[in-house]
Amino acid sequence: MPEGHTIHRLARDLKRSLGRAPIQVSSPQGRVRKSAALLDGQRLVRTEAWGKELFVHWEGGELLHVHLGLIGKFRPSPVPGPAPRDTIRLRLQGDDDVWDLTGPMRCELITAAERRAITARLGADPLRRAPDVASARTRFLATKRAVAAVLLDQAIIAGIGNVYRAELLFRAGIHPDVPAVELSEADFDAMWDDTVRLLRLGVRHGAIITTEPDEVGRTPGRMRPDDRLYVYKRQHCRRCGTDIAIAEVAGRNCYFCPSCQRR
Repeated sequence: MPEGHTIHRLARDLKRSLGRAPIQVSSPQGRVRKSAALLDGQRLVRTEAWGKELFVHWEGGELLHVHLGLIGKFRPSPVPGPAPRDTIRLRLQGDDDVWDLTGPMRCELITAAERRAITARLGADPLRRAPDVASARTRFLATKRAVAAVLLDQAIIAGIGNVYRAELLFRAGIHPDVPAVELSEADFDAMWDDTVRLLRLGVRHGAIITTEPDEVGRTPGRMRPDDRLYVYKRQHCRRCGTDIAIAEVAGRNCYFCPSCQRR
């Protein structure tokens, strides 16, 4: 599933690509044909991301909500774009680019009240302006659940997925099974600051990068895919060489180094 940096970068790129002139909107698949007809010929005025939720605001007041889910993709291509296929839920065509949405979990027009209801269920987003860090800290440190489970709770911190949680815990030296209540405010604040830094780096480079350049020997922009992570889906810890272990937390595998992240 795309993590928060992907959705924020997508919001930015959609606005840059399509936010100048009226857009042709269609639904080759036909599932959102009526909604596409309402948007066709309008200008896109604003895009925003909150965690893994994307909101697209239109000049007529309509609000498009997209959640990519596990298999959703929003792919750009130069005009005129590929031949329409029945897998394309929504197509947005501007003067220069065509954006095709396939496989989303959600693609719907919603009201402002519905948007407020969605965002009210979400926690602090490290990439948004003025996130409610105090509330996230309080809720995070109050639960006895494993820290690896709490990091995936979108109602506490919005935008962290399976890759970032493994890498954040490694960088903090915290075992996935440690109850969140055992951490200190300083522990949370350090992890929050690291999350902000890594997610911003992900937006900038369009990839999850958690390794330090001095350990890899390359700058983030020149790192190869195998350079970018410490533990996630690796056989050995990049830092110490220990065999990677897997803990199943919140129904998903969390990769960790039993040497660098002692319980």
